[in-house]
Amino acid sequence: MAGEPQDDCLFCKIVAGQIPATVVRETATTVAFRDINPQAPTHVLVIPKVHHPDIAALATAEPAVTADVLREAGEVAAEEKLDSYRVIFNTGSGAGQTVFHAHAHVLGGRGLQWPPG
Repeated sequence: MAGEPQDDCLFCKIVAGQIPATVVRETATTVAFRDINPQAPTHVLVIPKVHHPDIAALATAEPAVTADVLREAGEVAAEEKLDSYRVIFNTGSGAGQTVFHAHAHVLGGRGLQWPPG
């Protein structure tokens, strides 16, 4: 069921404390942790504690939690002292989504080209 933890979800296991992560921030509704395969000097993932497969599903079911994810992305950037940064939501395998639990990538600490390829 949407919103409920999934036994086979890596990010649900991080939320539950079953898999370790380098957590940089945590709120009642979100967890932010360093990506294990960083694509920039700062690469932090911000995830909702509730399980939804992608950002569109999260936004439809729980718009307030979606806002929490975005707010936390900004807080991560501020704590990391990023003057500029990118927030990315990959949706679907064709866009590079590999964990089907909604999440934001906060990237910064170097110049980021546009368009991203």
